[in-house]
Amino acid sequence: MTYLDHGATTPMLPEAIAAMSAVMAQPGNPSSVHSSGRQARRIVEENRELIAAAIGARPIEVIFTAGGTESDNLAIKGLYWAQNSKDKNRNRILASSIEHHAVLDTVIWMGEHEGANVEFLPVDKDGRVQPETLRKAFEKNPNDVALVSIMWANNEVGTVEPIKELAAITHEFGSIFHSDAVQAVGCLPVHFQESGADALTISGHKLGGPIGIGALILKRDIELTPILHGGGQERDVRSGTLPVALIAGFGAAVVTAVTQRVSRANRLTTLRKDLVKRILATISEAVFNGDPENRLPGNAHFSFTGCEGDALLMLLDAQGIECSTGSACSAGIPQPSHVLLAMGRDEATARGSLRFSFGTTSTPDDVDSVLQFLPAVVERAKRAGKPAVKI
Repeated sequence: MTYLDHGATTPMLPEAIAAMSAVMAQPGNPSSVHSSGRQARRIVEENRELIAAAIGARPIEVIFTAGGTESDNLAIKGLYWAQNSKDKNRNRILASSIEHHAVLDTVIWMGEHEGANVEFLPVDKDGRVQPETLRKAFEKNPNDVALVSIMWANNEVGTVEPIKELAAITHEFGSIFHSDAVQAVGCLPVHFQESGADALTISGHKLGGPIGIGALILKRDIELTPILHGGGQERDVRSGTLPVALIAGFGAAVVTAVTQRVSRANRLTTLRKDLVKRILATISEAVFNGDPENRLPGNAHFSFTGCEGDALLMLLDAQGIECSTGSACSAGIPQPSHVLLAMGRDEATARGSLRFSFGTTSTPDDVDSVLQFLPAVVERAKRAGKPAVKI
């Protein structure tokens, strides 16, 4: 098997497995005051401190959640409700048109059910929100924006956004800036305080931790209305018994991924560039998407003219090569990529795309495997996509 879908999920790091194994058999609810509870609480707080230090945040700013989707929902809904309750004029949400569905669908829901005035910001041909685009959106009505949400790096085409500039413009107009950094932490230099963001989403299983744990990094002076109510855990922002073993694995994964980021990024960049060079030299139908340089190190995204992405995916899978057509959350539903459509591609091109994403277990042999089968797969998919000739 050649696994090239690390952007969807990546194998757990040995450090994360060891950290989880060390505490899984221990009893204790972190909210209990007896000895076992205090021991559990100590593990939680130690890992909160480790995560905060690794991404340039304060420990109090780390709010544990069940993963990236919950963190995005908590940020979008909670920040909007808090801002709108203080000033009813602030009823507009600005988000990029290429967001992950965890943000995209949440923003749409807020428009349909909470009366939010939703505006999706256009991107350039590489999938980047230009700072001037955000400024013009604010200038339409400088005082009605409750929230801006723009991802750190796109999960499909890998393009990195100018987060510092976008956050600075947001603050010029007195609004709140959130970024989904799920794909970025451990791959790119992410420093919460230096970025200027008010809220940041991160997830465990994207960087070598367990599935089912993530965090919303939230500045301590930013108000947020909770969407879960109960025991008042996590600054009374996210109630629920804390999963100690998951948090231990999450903390170990974040520290390891951030510590090894530069060497791993260099290795993945080399693999990605080799794959891109060889595919473009071999397959005339291939079009490389996203910024060619300022992108996630392990992300290589292509469109193949005349092919259906799902057909390519299944034909490669039959040869033992696992990749994706974009976001795993929408896999199995044949539809054009909203990211490529926003980048100006036509529907046929947006339907015929594949994402190869490298990770910790990737090797040069994986690149060789792709090139061994991909040219024939593209030819077969292209023939399958042609309409039958009428006799």
